[in-house]
Amino acid sequence: MTDASSKLPLSGLRVLAVEQYGAGPFGTSYLADLGAEVIKIENHRDGGDVGRQVGPYFFGEEDSQFFQTFNRNKKSLTLDLKHPQGKAVFHAMVAKVDAVLDNLRGDLPVKLGLTYADLKQHNPRIVCTHLSAYGRAGSRTAWPGYDYLMQAEAGHLMLTGEPDGPPTRYGLSIVDLMTGLASAFGLLAGVIKAGETGIGMDIDTSLFDVALHNLNYPGTWYLNAGTVTGRTARSGHPSLVPSQLYRTQDGWLFIMCNKEKFWPLLARELGHPEWIDDPELAGFPARLRNRDRVTCLLDDALMQHPTAVWIGRLAGKVPVSPVFDIAQALENPFVHERESVLGYAYPDGRAARMIASPIRVPGVELPQRAAPRMGEHNEALLQEAGFDAAQIQKLRELGVIAGSSPAEHGAAHDTGHAAGP
Repeated sequence: MTDASSKLPLSGLRVLAVEQYGAGPFGTSYLADLGAEVIKIENHRDGGDVGRQVGPYFFGEEDSQFFQTFNRNKKSLTLDLKHPQGKAVFHAMVAKVDAVLDNLRGDLPVKLGLTYADLKQHNPRIVCTHLSAYGRAGSRTAWPGYDYLMQAEAGHLMLTGEPDGPPTRYGLSIVDLMTGLASAFGLLAGVIKAGETGIGMDIDTSLFDVALHNLNYPGTWYLNAGTVTGRTARSGHPSLVPSQLYRTQDGWLFIMCNKEKFWPLLARELGHPEWIDDPELAGFPARLRNRDRVTCLLDDALMQHPTAVWIGRLAGKVPVSPVFDIAQALENPFVHERESVLGYAYPDGRAARMIASPIRVPGVELPQRAAPRMGEHNEALLQEAGFDAAQIQKLRELGVIAGSSPAEHGAAHDTGHAAGP
């Protein structure tokens, strides 16, 4: 380990990730970005992580931009976990890591032997983190499930969109992303406890549980006050006004006066100090009762100038934001000021531009390596686990692992990309 990598918050943490597609890989990407050694276990017989095939955009053959987004800074080991020799290799790896994470259907961790009960004999400190659609207990353990289904059943679609429109999902797979983050949080919590006690555990989360948990305060309102929160026009806050979209001369602004102190500031900046003491506008309860009037007043005032003028006048005084598309969001000068877009390097000098980790460690540069080829680290990882060249070749012949020797792929390429964090 280099001096630079030893300063990373998660340097020394080793994780085996039986993961694919979005939720699991997103969670472990947080770990990898912060210096953990995340080893993807990919079943080459099934083509590896299905995310490798997700288009429509690729950096090259079998190099999906989707896959790169979720798997930078990781390593890849091909392994057939259903083969007896594959299980033996996996158990040898388990003995040398801190945690195993899987994002499989709820009934599969037991079938594949990925639970603490299965693995504790190989490493009593191992933390087994399971991310499934509906959990590993209950009537839905064998159900497949995806993000949008969770948004639908957990009530999110009925909270999103215009009141007179159809139920609407988020523009991003936010349940996948938040469940991945929850699983990474749970994994770290388990590792901390195992470090204290010497005894590992199972940690569980699911897309459904996270989606339901994210109902948050509207859920508490229903459970205690019987209130069913619905959709509000223009993406408005259910109880705080003004806190929604408003029209300008050339587009939209999102204004959030979520503290009472901002309403007088907004009124003055818009040239209407009389609003401050108007009994229909003074205080959150009054403005909530008169939401439609507030919308009309603000629209009329804001439509006198373009969005950029209002941003110049209001920004830093009242919580306000322009409404950007993806291109505008990523070309925002503030994004560049924050160095929020970085190049993640391939061994040959190319770089994949991606959004940087949102976690900053002052004075420490986080790793910036592109995602691995499938099975790229087979040789190095198996040697580290105690397998010699003859044993590795035998595993290759049995189909337990895939790929040819590093020399056939170009040893320099493999070694460069296999460098530790």
